[in-house]
This record gives sequence, C-alpha cells and structure tokens, in this order.
Amino acid sequence: MTPIEIVAPERAGFSATRLGRIGDLMRRYVDPGKLAGTVSLVSRRGQVVYFDDYGQRDREAGAEMTLDTLFRIYSMTKPITSVAALMLFEEGHYLLDDPIANYLPAFADVQVCAGMDITGMRLVRPERPPTVRDLMRHTAGLSYGWFQDTPVDQAYRDAQMDQRQYSLAEGVDRLAKLPLVYHPGRAWRYSFATDVLGRLVEVWSGESLDEFFQRHIFGPLGMNDTAFQVAPEKIDRFATCYTLPDMAGYIADGASAPDRRSLVVQDTPATSQFAKPPLFLSGGGGLVASAADYLRFCQMLLNGGVLDGTRLLGRKTVELMTMNHLPAELIPIAVSIPDPGAGFGLGVKVLVDQAASGRLGSPGMYGWGGAATTTFWIDPVEELIGIFMTQFMPSGYYPVTTQFQRTVYQALVG
Repeated sequence: MTPIEIVAPERAGFSATRLGRIGDLMRRYVDPGKLAGTVSLVSRRGQVVYFDDYGQRDREAGAEMTLDTLFRIYSMTKPITSVAALMLFEEGHYLLDDPIANYLPAFADVQVCAGMDITGMRLVRPERPPTVRDLMRHTAGLSYGWFQDTPVDQAYRDAQMDQRQYSLAEGVDRLAKLPLVYHPGRAWRYSFATDVLGRLVEVWSGESLDEFFQRHIFGPLGMNDTAFQVAPEKIDRFATCYTLPDMAGYIADGASAPDRRSLVVQDTPATSQFAKPPLFLSGGGGLVASAADYLRFCQMLLNGGVLDGTRLLGRKTVELMTMNHLPAELIPIAVSIPDPGAGFGLGVKVLVDQAASGRLGSPGMYGWGGAATTTFWIDPVEELIGIFMTQFMPSGYYPVTTQFQRTVYQALVG
C-alpha cells in the first residue's frame, strides 16, 4: 500500500479534538468485544485527516488490525459495477431505458408473481419490461431470496440462487427463469440486480467482469489490493469475519436477532471463498478491498470522474449517477427497515431529505454499505469522504456506521 499522508485536521476544516471522538467510538465497540477491529478513514478536499486502525483483524491468530488490512466489501462492490456500466454507457453501448432482454434474451419471457392460488404462484406478463435503469436503481422486480414476504423469495431459495456454484452467465440465466416480485418500476427492492448488471458489462464489453474491472478501473486508479480473490501472498492481511451465536434466525426483513455479546468466527481467511478463484463473478457483492483502495475509487467520483489525471467518467455522467432516480412514492428505500430521507441513484443511495433522515450531512450525499458492516459516503457539498471497515455480520445489528458518520460531521467546524 502506498503510504497515505495524513494532514492536520485543521487544514481541512476539522477540529482535531472533536475528530478524536472517532477513536472513542471504536473503543466502545472493540474493547467490550462487540467488534474485533476497525479501520476508519476521513478525507476532505483531497486531504486525509483521519486514518486509523483499532483492535484485531484476526482474534484467533492474535493478528492486529492494520491500515492495509483487506476486507470483504460485499455490496460496496455495487457502485464499482455501476461505474463500469456507465463507462460503457458513455461509449454508446446502450440507453438507460433499454429493456434488459435486448442484451440478455433469457429475460424476454420473464413473468411477475401476481399472487397465489391452489396451483401455486399466479403469473402475469410485466406491465413493461425491466430496463437497465431498473437494474441500477433496484426497481426491476428482482429479489435476493432472503426476504420472507413473498413466495418468489422462496423460489429463489429453492433454486439455490445464493449458492453461486455456476458462472455469472449461468447464474443470470437461472435468475431469468424465476418470476419477478413486482412489476418493474412499481417498487424498490434490494436484489441480484447488480449481478445482472455485471453480466451486461461482460456482454457489452466482450470481457469477463474481473478483466474489465482490472483493465479499466483498478489498474488505472492504482487500486492494487481490490479483486474478486485475495492473492496467496496477501492472505495474511485478510481479516476474519465474525458474527454472533444463533444468528441463523436473523433475517433481512426485520426479525429480531439474539442479544449475544460473544463473537464467533463466520469466515476465516484460510478457508474463505474469497481465498479461492471465484466461479460466480458477483458484481453485487464479490470484491475484497482495502480502505486506501476504496478511497481512490471514492475520490475519483468526488472529483467528477477523474483521479491523478486518469478519467474514468465524464463529470455529467457522475452527476447522473449520483442524483436520485426514484419517484417520490418509492422513497424512502428500505432493505430491512425504512431508511428515512433516502432515495437511490444509479448504484448508490442518495440523501434527498436530510430533515427526514435525522442525520448530520448534506442533501445529495451518496454512498452504500456492505453485508459485513462496511460503509462509505461521499458529500459533494462538503467535499468529504468517509470510509469505515470492519468484518461483522449482519450489517445493521449495531448502529456503528451511522454513529461513525455522525462523529465525522460533528467534528467539522470550517
């Protein structure tokens, strides 16, 4: 990892004393054993003012957390896939409102679940075909298989969509055979949509998703630690992922989780799927990265598509990506519970109503998180980037990411 210069917080409008509360917050989670270890990063106007690690990346091995630790970023992969797709949008490969079936014929006959009858699901034709825009903003009618409110999710489970023991092309074809939960555009639903978008990147570019990422994003940006697989020589930098006992009953649509405090290993570096070449290249959640690498991706977006003279996207494309694309009736979005004030752009959550959110920040700030309690946000008004990394599942069990964001903003004084 190229060393990152950390400047005095006052040079970027922060109070050093108040910014130090980030460390206090981390200690309140790590010292009692709620989290094993964390990495926190704050940058403003292109200057890093806070970059610190605390705790352990592998408690069983006694390995300390370090700034160059590698994390499963899961759904923080989604904005990267969206950038890849928008690079191809700029090249003229498609229009946002093109039907998916124009490029993935398996979706030509997709149907919508309109309820149940004595024979099972009652299927109807969609009111309109799902589009590329629908994939980017999660309004295509797809799902993830772990919600409990629809028979379609049970069909996902029956089809073992989460096993991913097939290629991306095969997985998307399997997905196209399952019904949609809603008519496209009628609802926002977190889903495999970005995996389908990743497959479209392959179709449009003629390259596999990992090749496209490396050639057109990671290589040009100098993101040398970001990949679908942790290289053998880097495995000692890869963090263990933890959970709590008896978490099997915890589901995404709001069921209560057990109140436990003793961490147990959920995924260990040596045996992790991320230590092996992946069969399914998941554009929705397949990457591992360091905080420093993800900062380079975020800074490129904050700069309007360019970093260190390397331009991935035009300024107006970044503006299109990071504006809200949801109609008012679909706001706020909700993965497990409603996220007040939150709309969605092309691959990122967008704050559209700060008062409703009850959070410190700015209208138009955008970002997303990952299943192992990682998060990032970008605030164009304040020229601010925040990145938080840990490895604990499920995300949202602790409010640490929200607290981290608040602790950053309360330190902003200039």
